[in-house]
Amino acid sequence: MNFSNRNFVRGLFLVVFALVFGGAAARYPLGNFARFGPGLFPLLISGCLLLIGLITVVRARLVEPVPLNYNFKNILIIMVALCGFVAVSHFLNMLLGIVFLVFSSTLAGTSYSWVRNVKISVGLIAVAFAFKHLLGLSLPIL
Repeated sequence: MNFSNRNFVRGLFLVVFALVFGGAAARYPLGNFARFGPGLFPLLISGCLLLIGLITVVRARLVEPVPLNYNFKNILIIMVALCGFVAVSHFLNMLLGIVFLVFSSTLAGTSYSWVRNVKISVGLIAVAFAFKHLLGLSLPIL
């Protein structure tokens, strides 16, 4: 195991992520393909992620290693953005939380564009409305 190889760490992260969320999804009723249960779709997505993660881990051993650099400032910015999204969504509303998440997390990037941030925010808000109205999820949007 080479934790300084970016490709290996990426694949390992996908495997762990898939196992955690697949395990949680398996606790819900799965149903069948004619009548989906609440756990079937997340379990299918987790299975796809697990497969991609395993392929990435195997591929990382076959190609030239790519060095992994940890930037703790960017990790802190992303963690603050995620915690801020939860706090703003809980105490104000989810739309403002999405805008906060986009504008604060892009501070970790190499370039900052408020026009790009507005476009991403509008796209994510549209996805949230689609999840609420087309899929029937109970999101506290407004």
